[in-house]
Formats: sequence, structure tokens, C-alpha cells
Amino acid sequence: MTQALEDLGAHIRASMTSAIEGHAVAFGELTLTARAEQIATVITFLRDDPRCRFTTLIDICGADYPERTKRFDVVYHLLSMHLNQRIRIKLETDESAPVPSIAGIFPCADWFEREAFDMYGILFANHPDLRRLLTDYGFQGWPLRKDFPLSGHVEVRYDAEQQRVIYEPVKLTQAFRNFDFLSPWEGMTLPGDEKAAAEPKK
Repeated sequence: MTQALEDLGAHIRASMTSAIEGHAVAFGELTLTARAEQIATVITFLRDDPRCRFTTLIDICGADYPERTKRFDVVYHLLSMHLNQRIRIKLETDESAPVPSIAGIFPCADWFEREAFDMYGILFANHPDLRRLLTDYGFQGWPLRKDFPLSGHVEVRYDAEQQRVIYEPVKLTQAFRNFDFLSPWEGMTLPGDEKAAAEPKK
């Protein structure tokens, strides 16, 4: 299986030298690294080439690496049911450079790209309706970025007097705590320990 994936990766890379930067096989899966501006060409090739036939788009997701100049990875997962193979395509982008939308190639990419935009702020050029999908109207920030605060910026509640949902600054009823994650049997004092210590040893 590994050799078949290596051969497939070499075939794809040889067929698209200007669009594919590299390929690797790990954990029984083939991963391609593509140039962002060429992603639509790559996806179309993978769908239509007779040695590939990746006709099912499983998912598009993001990953955040804030220490990099191009902080985001956009990751595409495709399935070839004809060949019983999966493939992963990765590309890098930043906060301002849009990635070409593939919604015209795989219509289900519409909501996947909207989710990546909603969670990370990744932009997709020529998307038919790029707006938030999972967060509330007027939500500020990008929840899956590494620099997004754990507590969020606002909290939401329904106000019976105003008969509407209102936003308020986050109020933490308890300060953040540091947990030592010790086993309860090592180093912690449990209720009843004082009795055991007071009993004379026989």
C-alpha cells in the first residue's frame, strides 16, 4: 500500500510540477503540499485524472501556527471510492491572502470554507456566500486561533424584560486556578488522613 501511495504521489507531482511543492506518505496516507493560488487546478486534476479519481470531498479544515509568517494551513481531504484511497492536500496562507474557493468544483465545499472562515478568519476568493456559519450574528474574533482568549470576549443571555438576547462583557465568577494534576494517592491530603496520623501505630 505504501508503495502504491508513493507511486501515486510521484505521478501527481510529475503531472503538476508548477502546483505541487512536495508529497509524503505517513501513517498509510498520502499528503500533498500545494501552492495556494493553484489549489483549484490541483483539486480538478485529482477529481478527473483516471489514476486518481478522488471524486468525494470529505472535509476542508484549518490549522493555526501563529509563529509562522503564513500562519494558517488549509487542509483538504479527498476520497476515491473507485480506488479505495484517501489523500490530503495542504497549503499555507496568511490573514490577508485569500485562497481560491473550490465550491465550483465540489459544491459541498461551500459550508466547509465558511466554517474555516468563521473559526480562523481564512479568506476564500470567489466564494458564493462567504459569511459566518457557526457563531452568532455580530460575533467578534476567530475562536480557533491560538491567540483567541479562552473565556471569549462577551457572554450572551436572554433578557426577559427586553425580550431579546443581549451581549455583556465576560464576568468570571472564579479566578483562573492552577491545577497540579497530582494523583490523589500521591501528595494530596484527603479527608480522614488526620485521623490515620493520630492513631498510635501497633
